[in-house]
Amino acid sequence: MNPHLIRADPNQTVRMAVTPDSAGWRYLSFAVVDLGSGEHHRHRLDDQETALVPLRGSATVRVGDLEQTVSRSDVFEEMPTVVYAPPGATIEVTAGDRFEFAIGSAPAEGRYPARFIEPASMKSELRGGGAARRQVNHILAPPIDAERLILYEVYVPRGSWSGWPPHCHDGFDGSPYLEETYYFRLDPAEGFAMHRNWRVDEDFDEVLTAGDGDCALVTKGFHSTAAAPGSHMFFLNFLAGELVDGERVTPPCFHQDYTWIEDDWDAFAWELPKVRP
Repeated sequence: MNPHLIRADPNQTVRMAVTPDSAGWRYLSFAVVDLGSGEHHRHRLDDQETALVPLRGSATVRVGDLEQTVSRSDVFEEMPTVVYAPPGATIEVTAGDRFEFAIGSAPAEGRYPARFIEPASMKSELRGGGAARRQVNHILAPPIDAERLILYEVYVPRGSWSGWPPHCHDGFDGSPYLEETYYFRLDPAEGFAMHRNWRVDEDFDEVLTAGDGDCALVTKGFHSTAAAPGSHMFFLNFLAGELVDGERVTPPCFHQDYTWIEDDWDAFAWELPKVRP
């Protein structure tokens, strides 16, 4: 098993947990929690900000002095209400029915208050074209305030790519340093995704085959992701690193061998049959 591909444990309430120690990085923690009806979860970190993203089900969530019922039928059906907690604020979750959620944290000073971030305040855009057309929802990214955390949800049609042209954010060629997790859901769930991380200046190249509920780590390198033809792909990105506050808009470094396609996504496209007898 590649240590950069995390499988969910269906027998545990905390289905997976990524920490700086387990990932070998500095900033980002990530976990997926699955609560049964009426079960509770409590989270507090005195030196980190935290974001909670519902994946399925409903719960009453209390953060600081705020309380709200949050729900989501499925990641493929609606956008989430994101719960944001500054350092020192306790998040208390009580599941109504089964409630599955992602939660992640990063070091912070406490510049922004606890709040519930509704879908209406989130930017949604279509990116790319051709076989790399996808929807990207900025669920905790500028102009939504946070210190280090950056969150996206991405929808990729079956047989298509995301992260094209490939990009990196590991300090290479002046890019900002960001750590990143990719949490995958597939529709139908029996499909799979292919995720590649690689460097052009060292001997590092890995291809991770992710199933429904798996998580890929981006520890370094350029990266791109493809959905197999049988299933549509959703992934939730948590990122954190050296960028703080408004710096979180800083773009990554794109692989110059592949950026030509942004000028014309249909350039060099084939029509089949390509050759004939």
